[in-house]
Amino acid sequence: MIKIICVGKLKENYLKDAVYEYIKRISKYTKIDIFEVDDISIGNTDNILKKEENQIIRCIDNKDFIITLEIEGNKLNSIDFAKKIDSIFINYSNITFIIGGSYGLSDTIKNLSNYKLSFSDFTFPHQLFRVMLLEQIYRAFKINNNEEYHK
Repeated sequence: MIKIICVGKLKENYLKDAVYEYIKRISKYTKIDIFEVDDISIGNTDNILKKEENQIIRCIDNKDFIITLEIEGNKLNSIDFAKKIDSIFINYSNITFIIGGSYGLSDTIKNLSNYKLSFSDFTFPHQLFRVMLLEQIYRAFKINNNEEYHK
C-alpha cells in the first residue's frame, strides 16, 4: 500500500482530475490513499510546522516506511526510483510519502523519515508536486512490471 500525506488541499479542478487519473492507474498495482492535512497559515514558522507535524503524525502507522520529500534529499532518476520502491516493498507493506506545506517539514517529521527524497533543487507548489509524485509512482510500477510507458 502507498500512502501520501499532503499538507494542504487541492483547489484547482485540473489538478484534482490529474490526481484522480493517477490514483486510478496506480490502483491496478497497489492500494493507494491520500491524506490531506490542514495547511496552517497563522502564527510564526515554528508554530505552523508544529501544528502541521501533529496532524501528519496522526496519519503515520509505525509499520510504514516513510519517505519525506525534501529539497535536501537524495535525487534519483526514474529507474532508480522504481528500484527503490521495489526494494522497500520486500520488507515493508506500506510506503508513506510526506509532502510538506509552504514551510516544508518539521525536524521531528524529517527525523522520522526512513529515506529523504528530492525531485529537484527547484521549489514546486505542493499541489502541483502531488501530481508529479503520483506520476513517478505510476512510472515506477510500469518499470517494475516491465510494461511500456512513454519516455
